[in-house]
Amino acid sequence: MTTKPLPTVGAAMPISALETYREWLIAGQRDLEIQDPFAPEVLDGNWQPLLQQARTLLDGFTGRLGIHGPFMSLTLLARDPKIRAVVTDRLRQGVEFAQALGGTHMVVHSPFDYFGSPFLPHSPGHGQAQQFEIIHATLDPVVALAAQANVTLVIEDIYDKNSAPLLALIRSFNSPHVRLSIDVGHAFIKHVEGGPTPDQWVREGGDLLEHVHLQDTDGNIDRHWMPGVGRLNWFALFEALATLAHQPRLLLELRNKEEIGKATQWLAAQGLAQ
Repeated sequence: MTTKPLPTVGAAMPISALETYREWLIAGQRDLEIQDPFAPEVLDGNWQPLLQQARTLLDGFTGRLGIHGPFMSLTLLARDPKIRAVVTDRLRQGVEFAQALGGTHMVVHSPFDYFGSPFLPHSPGHGQAQQFEIIHATLDPVVALAAQANVTLVIEDIYDKNSAPLLALIRSFNSPHVRLSIDVGHAFIKHVEGGPTPDQWVREGGDLLEHVHLQDTDGNIDRHWMPGVGRLNWFALFEALATLAHQPRLLLELRNKEEIGKATQWLAAQGLAQ
């Protein structure tokens, strides 16, 4: 009987934190997500010096690399065509940043906002087809650009109380460049409101799951605490991850970046990850 090796976790961080974690990242060739390009002022500014700084600090890094794409004030589900055009343009900027960095994933936020039962909004009986048309009108040009740039768009659960609409949306693109991202803290908050647990999200996502944000919470608000501080069942989560035939990108997304090392040590001490 063979035992799978413990998965290796990486982290999401701004370029300003790379110097602190450079040796840790390179020693384990850990997954890395650069957070700077979610900010509109970065995308609208001269980001070439920022990229050069990142390239210099990441000399010797060969791990999986990506970015968190823009999301502030943006929605994939805008009925107004002028707003859709703005969203599409912003996301194109994100893909261009990822390509220039050498990244191969970009996080995009789920468009689904639940009002009522988890089983009614965004379902086939309540406007799903029309919603998918709007989302495709927004995202199809970005998916085409991402495919050319070898960047995978990973769509992250945000307010999703039911995994089915998001999984159906991802499958509707029929593209290897559109995959699922799970933020386990978001999933737990919505579980408190009647949605599936984070580990069930993993099992439902299956081979569509490309990317995981690791953070803990008490279920009251989006805390982005280090694992072990909140209420999330980390053993169930990593048990579900172990059933997958592939290894998604595992990224600590902590509000306090100084706790990245401590969080890694805690996961290792539990026998969950290294």
